[in-house]
Amino acid sequence: MTTTLITGANKGLGKETARRLLAEGHDVWIGARDPERGRAAADELGARFVALDVTDDASVEAAARTLTEAGGLDVLVNNAGIIGRYGVPVPDTTVEDVAAVHATNVLGVVRVMQAFVPLLQRSPAPVVVNVSSGLGSMGVCTDPDTIEFGVVGLAYQSSKAALNMLTVQYAKQYPDMRVNVVDPGYTATDLNGNSGHQTVEEGTDAAVAMALVGPDGPTGTYTSREGPLPW
Repeated sequence: MTTTLITGANKGLGKETARRLLAEGHDVWIGARDPERGRAAADELGARFVALDVTDDASVEAAARTLTEAGGLDVLVNNAGIIGRYGVPVPDTTVEDVAAVHATNVLGVVRVMQAFVPLLQRSPAPVVVNVSSGLGSMGVCTDPDTIEFGVVGLAYQSSKAALNMLTVQYAKQYPDMRVNVVDPGYTATDLNGNSGHQTVEEGTDAAVAMALVGPDGPTGTYTSREGPLPW
């Protein structure tokens, strides 16, 4: 059975990804920093729970030990992310604003990868899926015909652009892994006050597809449910 860990999976896109991968026969671990909410989500779905705060070294290392003792890991979905003080005008955005978002969305992924890559390397078909955004695409954000073009901000957008580059570098470093990044699209979640026009099921199409790729699948790609995206 394929063992999958999803960070930030107690609600929204992470929880829906867990539900869908469970339906595909995966043994899913829900990683969440809030034990009560994480366990509740795992119990509801029939998944397993592991305490995991991507901003905390000890928490990530403890989670890696838990999965090691439980038998291993095949698929890692780096879903945990925050939006920060979104909508703050660029001149009013502080260093602290940017640092807080990058601490989770960028450094959190690096921290999780450092802890879990050794475990993934023991899998016969290791897969990593990084959950980004169209707001991390320079090609999309500079196209006047896109929704993203009109969304101006420093912290969240730059964090997702950095995550895209991390994905490229990890894919090159670990050619035996399938490492891809996905854009969920504008999906109704707590992250955006449920203002998105997509359902969470639609928003997880790309992540689920990439979580299910085999050893001969793509790597180093950036896609949405509608297809490839410009970096």
